[in-house]
Amino acid sequence: MSDPVIVIVGAGPGLGAAVAHRFGREGYAVALISRDEHQVELLGKELQDAGVTAGWTAVDISNEPEFRAAVDRFGGFTGTIDVLHYNPSAFREKDPLELTTDELLQDVQLGVGGLLVAAQAARPHMKAGGRVTATGSQAADDPWNRAASLGVQKAGLRNLVKSLDATLKPDGIRAASLTVNGTLAAGTKFDVSYVADALYAMAVRDESSWTPELPFNGFGG
Repeated sequence: MSDPVIVIVGAGPGLGAAVAHRFGREGYAVALISRDEHQVELLGKELQDAGVTAGWTAVDISNEPEFRAAVDRFGGFTGTIDVLHYNPSAFREKDPLELTTDELLQDVQLGVGGLLVAAQAARPHMKAGGRVTATGSQAADDPWNRAASLGVQKAGLRNLVKSLDATLKPDGIRAASLTVNGTLAAGTKFDVSYVADALYAMAVRDESSWTPELPFNGFGG
């Protein structure tokens, strides 16, 4: 396949879809991973109708063997993974005195552990110039106590991305997270289309200006 390829993990109807369309407009072939079979098929067909080469698979990210195999299959089929984007996180409205250890670990497995699995599975299919990107959040710095696990996830995600960047850098592959300092909402400066623009710009930066984390303060911010 001659087109560059992006694999989007957590390709839902919101930000995941916006990222898929943004990269698709730039000539990327788009591979979608979501646990919702109906939803991911609708997005895949929507992309195809827009002239974007798209493939998709439904898999539960918490099922590590199946998830790892899905990423590996996309890489083997396309011959390359140029961008791996990780989007999922778990929102659980419980404060630290209500949250159980098992619930915290379950949420961290999705919000952080899934990136670890995806990066390991994608790495054999990536070459110099490849990029790993992730959707971060202000919750990493300013967590809401009523969703205590989300702040832990986003802080862990940022930390893991920085470790991935340091590990992959000698091979010319870079990793970065975009810290979204606001609440996603249509028609605002945090509209998903603006976040998708920022993620695209972050991914295609020249390596000479690379940093493993960038803030996004909204369109025009």
